[in-house]
Amino acid sequence: MVMDGERDQESTESNESSPREEIDIAQEILSVIESVARLGDYRRSHKKECYGLVRRMKLLLPFLEEVKDFDGPISDVGIASLSSLKKALVLAKKLLTTCNEGSKIYLVVESEAVMMRFHNVLEKLWKALEAVPFDEFEISDEVKEQVELMKVQLRRAKRRTDTQDIELAMDMMVVLTKKNDRNADRAIIERLAKKLELLSVEDLEIETVATRSLVKERGNQVTESTQQMIDLLNKFKQIVGMEVTDVLDDPVVPKMLKKSPSLIIPHEFLCPITLEIMTDPVIVASGQWCENNNFELPKKHVPASSDPETSSEHQEKVSSLVKDLSSSQLEVQRRAVKKIRMLSKENPENRILIANNGGIPPIVQLLSYPDSKILEHAVTALLNLSIDENNKSLITKGGAVPAIIGVLNSGTTEARENSAAALFSLSMLDENKVTIGLSDGIPPLVDLLQNGTVRGKKDAATALFNLSLNHSNKGRAIDAGIVTPLLHLVNDRNLGMVDEALSIFLLLASHPEGRNEIGQLSFIETLVELMKDGTPKNKECATSVLLELGSTNSSFMLAALQFGVYENLVEISKSGTNRAQRKANSLLQLMSKAEHI
Repeated sequence: MVMDGERDQESTESNESSPREEIDIAQEILSVIESVARLGDYRRSHKKECYGLVRRMKLLLPFLEEVKDFDGPISDVGIASLSSLKKALVLAKKLLTTCNEGSKIYLVVESEAVMMRFHNVLEKLWKALEAVPFDEFEISDEVKEQVELMKVQLRRAKRRTDTQDIELAMDMMVVLTKKNDRNADRAIIERLAKKLELLSVEDLEIETVATRSLVKERGNQVTESTQQMIDLLNKFKQIVGMEVTDVLDDPVVPKMLKKSPSLIIPHEFLCPITLEIMTDPVIVASGQWCENNNFELPKKHVPASSDPETSSEHQEKVSSLVKDLSSSQLEVQRRAVKKIRMLSKENPENRILIANNGGIPPIVQLLSYPDSKILEHAVTALLNLSIDENNKSLITKGGAVPAIIGVLNSGTTEARENSAAALFSLSMLDENKVTIGLSDGIPPLVDLLQNGTVRGKKDAATALFNLSLNHSNKGRAIDAGIVTPLLHLVNDRNLGMVDEALSIFLLLASHPEGRNEIGQLSFIETLVELMKDGTPKNKECATSVLLELGSTNSSFMLAALQFGVYENLVEISKSGTNRAQRKANSLLQLMSKAEHI
């Protein structure tokens, strides 16, 4: 405990402390809570948890005021309990400060670790309040009841599982993978930047300082997660046209362009997947440019100028292209939709401008044309336009979903892949999940998952994951035969889609039909094998699926034990990812409570 005054010899030898000593601690605790109240807003990723913690801290104010007013002798037990409470609240303040001014990217990349810190703080608060001798402090019944209620809430909060922003989690999964063919395109990086509120130069400069401070706190040790944060920060900087800087050194010194600090490479010359200079760009399924074959680079996009003449010319160009979409000449339509596809790829302003000029309805109409090139351009244009949140609703209201599903059923390989990506984008709206499910969009996605190219399988898996967040769609996916291709993806690790497949299995395991379909012995054995020799993420996903299955039917746990899962769980509970450790411990507790195991 921290004291201003010194005890005299008599009080030191006694088992009781002076009221002054206890009042000082109470005042220090009050100061901690008051300083927390002044922190203000919190990062979006953990805002709910932060406000919940602050609310509980403020509930202690009446109790602390009564402790301050108490003028009787306080035992060592009482002093110790207040000291423990102070330590817990100081820990809470440190966590809240991190969520208030720390790195936004850190809070998402290491979300599981941050959530563990919240659980730890709640645990310490609960233990500290359990040890407080309320009768000794003569706390009023009303305040005592309030604190008891808070203890109940803390106990519930400790057991509560955290929920995730599914879109954010999926985007992070794509962005942080090391495999080039799974890295994010520009649209996903833009969406992440928007969710993390890192869209301006000022925000990114603040984030750079916060990231550098975090690295210094860790003794300048660059772990894998730290490198992921730095890489993602640099991708955000590329999006807004900032120079890439060395976060670990001087933030104003260009990392890659030290010989020409004034040179800024146009973003069109950078591969949207690797964010490196392209030497051999080619257009891919998503409409993005990347390295492969010798295709002409697009001209540098110049943002809408403040010059009224230039801005007016661009608007007239877009308006003219939209009119050409309804031309009676097929070649004119083909050229127009191709140009709109490219414009809608380049920046958010173009997506809004095309929609405001009425471009979405005629593009939807083109999806019924027999011309394969028009179909590819049209469905990709809708994919690009759907990146804008408002456009998602406009596209769906324009009757695009059945038409996109039609292309998914019978289009070319590229058109089918882009259709799957478009359905994923549109399904970010909950009402669209229902619309796509009712429009029979799931069977062709399952077919693409089973028979498509690797890129097609990944687009289909992403869309099916998001659609399966809707309970009715889980049944539709099972009826469409999704289990068979998912099992293939889990068993063929060379495809690099084990985690994606297990993530979908986790959703299906919450559905009765899903449990019946996937709860076969061969699948349980595969889960156990992944928990033994899979990647850390494989182990985390496999443990999560087994926990979901075992929570409703202990026979799944019994089968897993027969395949030797116990040793794997013990190992994961000690050395797995934070989430894997929690899941493994929950599974071990579940096994210990099952009477016949």
